[in-house]
Amino acid sequence: MRSDGHHVPAAGGAAGQGGGACLAILAFPCNQFGGQEPGTGPEVEAWVREKYGAAWHCMDKIDVNGAAAHPLFAFLKVAQPGFLINAVKWNFTKFLINREGVPVARFGPKDNIVPMVEDAVEKVL
Repeated sequence: MRSDGHHVPAAGGAAGQGGGACLAILAFPCNQFGGQEPGTGPEVEAWVREKYGAAWHCMDKIDVNGAAAHPLFAFLKVAQPGFLINAVKWNFTKFLINREGVPVARFGPKDNIVPMVEDAVEKVL
């Protein structure tokens, strides 16, 4: 999903809380949402680092919906179904996966990082 800093920095701050807790944030660039990420994966990563000071890791550019959806997102959408339809509806959809690799929460593009996502992160750290 697109990671432009509007949603992730507060969650990134959770990594420093909780007495040695560990949190990894992975961004998956995808151009399936209005053509908002036309560059390559490395280009998107360079852009978010320069523009927003992003410290999280950008993975390779993938599809998250349709027949060409990456297997990770096919799995995530089954494990944490969306509202009404089982698809990633727009950029900034977030999935929380615990230490055992189990998806435990899904957040939509308009869900606030503070406190909704941070509270869920704190529960699994």
